[in-house]
Formats: sequence, structure tokens, C-alpha cells
Amino acid sequence: MDTETTFERLALIPQLLRALADEGYTTPSPIQRDAIPEALAGRDVLATAQTGTGKTAAFTLPMLQHLQETPARGKSLRALILTPTRELALQIQANLEAYGRHLPLKSTVVVGGVAAGPQISKLRRKPQILVATPGRLLDLMGQGEVRLDAIEIAVLDEADRMLDMGFIRDVRRIMAALPTKRQTFLASATLPKEITQLAHDMLNDPARIAVAPASTVADNIEQQVLFVEKANKRALLTEILKGRDVERAIVFTRTKHRANRVARDLVKNGISADAIHSNKSQGARQRALGDFDAGKVRVLVATDIVARGIDVDDITHVINFEIPNEPESYVHRIGRTARAGADGVAMSFCEEDELSYVRAIERLTGIKLASADDHRFHSDRIATMYADDIAVSTPTRNGNRQSAQDRPRRHPGKGQGKTGRQSSGETKSKSSGRGSTADRAPASSRRKGPRPEEASRSNTHRKGAKANGDTHSPAAPQTQSASGESTASKFGRGRRSTAR
Repeated sequence: MDTETTFERLALIPQLLRALADEGYTTPSPIQRDAIPEALAGRDVLATAQTGTGKTAAFTLPMLQHLQETPARGKSLRALILTPTRELALQIQANLEAYGRHLPLKSTVVVGGVAAGPQISKLRRKPQILVATPGRLLDLMGQGEVRLDAIEIAVLDEADRMLDMGFIRDVRRIMAALPTKRQTFLASATLPKEITQLAHDMLNDPARIAVAPASTVADNIEQQVLFVEKANKRALLTEILKGRDVERAIVFTRTKHRANRVARDLVKNGISADAIHSNKSQGARQRALGDFDAGKVRVLVATDIVARGIDVDDITHVINFEIPNEPESYVHRIGRTARAGADGVAMSFCEEDELSYVRAIERLTGIKLASADDHRFHSDRIATMYADDIAVSTPTRNGNRQSAQDRPRRHPGKGQGKTGRQSSGETKSKSSGRGSTADRAPASSRRKGPRPEEASRSNTHRKGAKANGDTHSPAAPQTQSASGESTASKFGRGRRSTAR
């Protein structure tokens, strides 16, 4: 299809077109443009697309249309959407409510970490659509509160994240309870061999849709590395966030305790901030996300385990206070900015012990992060160590080696064309070991303490850890202020025209 396709040309029913118009969406994103016609035709779909490309609308719109146009057989559940995290489940539910506002269809959510009683009550009201995380769904199936024998459409969203968190065995148990005759939509940022096998087992002659190659980042994200001594990271972060150009930012740390400390430090310095991680209750996490989305909190400090659950527009900056030790996590992190056609900035604070992480990121993405050295806390020592190593060890994107003196140097936040950019997509997530009915974190990040995304059946502790579409023309980045105190750049905030 041509890039000028509109939602009207996708043969959507008037009620859905009205809802999209209510939301201000006019043009489908590439995955919506390609997947919706296939799904409306009744085909299974295997979609490879990063978070933020609009894949939620790609499967919810045809699902709503099918349920509206096809007579129901009784009052059983007719559609199931499986997601890896509570946050993503709640966001999908919000999308279903928005797109289905002019339809008589009902949907509900079941997730762990909260009491099951209210969720059971909603299930007994006979919704047509269920959005669920694997652990809680298996619990309710075991209690006889959920039957899946009449499901007509099944969606497995972020399948690679399911694999990463050890849910694949749970997913297979759930899928085995579904009717053989059904339509299935599988969405995954990457296709490791385990997901490829899962797709082979679940899908029947699927339409294959790939929005972007794996291991890439959005073209409209300015990526920067700031070399800084560990002791100066908090001061640098405060200086950047006090800049007027940082309108809304996410700061990533590797640990939950560090996230709490960083958030407290920012608040002490007069910056509105909150922390979100898997140790917090669902209510606390939802309040933090709600305050961040509403602009009550300007800075959200987060850990990787909830990175894909953050779906907030107009995030101007992502700051890696600690660089992830798995390069795939870097791509997931910075994908929180530059959404809905806007530009964004991704800054990574690099201390000496993190130099190897920067090199791993550059090897994965095939590009070099531009050095932003015009700030008060720049470490020439670490920058020199990096430049000396990069001159002999890191190839450029075309395979040629680049000397240290040829390496681009940048001021923090100052746009310099597309240095440090690449096309949209997400990266391969490492597989954890065996799955279980307990929703848990990747093995690589598992530590003693509360489980990450869902509570267990007894809520005990155990070991475990809106869419890109048309690109709008952003405002040009501002230069650094004369005082030299502002180290961040301002980017335009294009109005969303595509659906999630």
C-alpha cells in the first residue's frame, strides 16, 4: 500500500473511524497500514515491530471490528490478549476503551500484584475481550473463573519479552486451552529461535509483517555519551534536568534501590521526580505513571523491568544514569522518546567501569555514540581511555575503522544532523531459562527480593527479579545558554496523527 493510506481506506467500520477521529488520529502507521487489512481478512499475523510503532491499534482495531460484525455464540470470552507486564496490559485496556467507545463491546483486565476479587467480579459480568498477564490468567483458569474454549481471536503481544521473562511455558499452557480454529496475532520486537518456533506452532500460514530490522533505534533520536566520574553523576543529572529545555524525562538506573536514591536526590534539589520499579505496588506504579503522563511529575526514574510498560507521549529526554550491561536494554530504554513524530534526546552517563557497555551498544547498533563534552563534569581521563580503545577496536557502520580524532564531538543536546541515529526498531532480548506460572524477571537480572511484574499466587516474595507514524517537523534544537548551565536541548513536540 502507498504511504498516503488513511484509516478510511482500510475498510474500518464507521464506529471505529469515529473513535479514531475523536482521538485525533488520521493516518495509519506502517504496521497499521500493512497489518489491519490482513487481520480484517481473517489471516493470522506475525508482526515484527518495536514498541511505539502503533502495533496495539494494528491488532485491537480489526479485533473490535470482527467482534462487532460477527454474531456472538453465547456469553463466553471471544478474544484474548496476552501481555508480559501489568503496565502494558492496562495501556492496551485503555486503548480498547478508546477505540471501542462507540461499540457495545466490553473488555476487562486480569493482572497479578493486586487482589483477584475485583477482577473476578468483572469477569462474571461476561466481557467479550480479556487482557491478561500469564500468571494471573493461569491462576484464574485453575480456579474455574476463566474459560477459553470459545476464543475467536488470540493476541500474544511482545512475545520476545515473554521469553525474556520466562513466560513461554505459561504461554504454551494457555494457548493449548484455546480452540484450534481461531485467528492469532503474534507481535514481537525480535524473532529469536524460540519465538520463531512458537510462531510456527501457533500460527497458520501467517501474513508476515516487518516494520524495521532488529537491533536498531529510531531515526529521530539524538544519541549522546557523556563521560563523567561516578562521583559526579548526580550533580551532572541535576544540572541537565534543571535546564529549561528538558520538558519531560525518564532516567534509567540498573537497580531499584538506585532508582529510589536518585529520585529522592532530585526532589531534594527542587526537581519534581518519582521512581517506578517492580518493588512498588501496582497502585503506586500507576500513580507515578499517571502523574508523569499528566505533567505533575517532570522526571520518572525507572528500571529496565518496566521500560516497555511506559507509553507516554512527549518524552523529550531519556537519560541513562547507569548504562545497561545488556545492550538490548539500551534500545528498549531510549525507545521511550521520539514517539508520535517528535524528536528526542538519549544521553548516557559513562563512568570508567561502563566503557565496555558503550562498546557493546555500538557493536549491536552498528553506530558510534557521539561524545557530548561541553559540560562542567566532563572527564577527559575516561574520554581518552574510550578514544584510545575505539581507535583500534570499533569499526564504523560501513566496516571501516575510525580513528579517535575522526570521532564526532558534541555539546550535550545540540543536534548535529543524524550522528548517533539509526532507523526504527527494537533489539533481541536474551532468553531466560525455564518458564513457570510465576511471572518473573529475566534470569540475568534475578536477585533476592520481590518479583517484578506480577505477584505470585500467594503474593510471597521469591527469587526473580502512542505510535510512530508520520514524522512531523520539529523545532530546531536550541543552543546552549550563555551561562553554560543548560546542557539539554529542546525538541519539537509534533502532534500525534497515528494511533497506538
